[in-house]
Amino acid sequence: MAQDSAHPGRQPRAPAKPLRKNSKRTGELSEAAFLHKAQSLGFKVCKPWGDSERYDFILDNGQRLWRVQVKCTEHLRANGYDIQSIYVNRKGEKTSYTAAEIDVLIAHVVPVDVWYVLPVEAFATAKSLRLYPDAAGPRARFEQFREAWQLLRS
Repeated sequence: MAQDSAHPGRQPRAPAKPLRKNSKRTGELSEAAFLHKAQSLGFKVCKPWGDSERYDFILDNGQRLWRVQVKCTEHLRANGYDIQSIYVNRKGEKTSYTAAEIDVLIAHVVPVDVWYVLPVEAFATAKSLRLYPDAAGPRARFEQFREAWQLLRS
């Protein structure tokens, strides 16, 4: 094996493995992007203290308050991006969000910087949603909610 020219007698290091992205950090960045996006659209945004609620933000349109859960995705799979519309409850079970917990789920597709504004009724009992911002078609059932910020103005 060749020696490290900067340090005679020492073997060169193997190339480092690529670091796996931290999904929690990605989620935090999407929450910051949501805050910027919502305020730039004229909404007032509040962040609850702690993380005990099912919603991440309260969005104020001047007439109504909306409980908002923000989710994000980065990974393309079968021409779509998956969002998990669930949380893990105290018993460790995967549970769908309900209208008693949130009003809207806002999904951020990070690689294309596209937002989906999904009323809780639109995905009621689904545990996973697939979004297709790059491809239209019959499977793209949530496209009507792409950048649908107007839903939060009424």
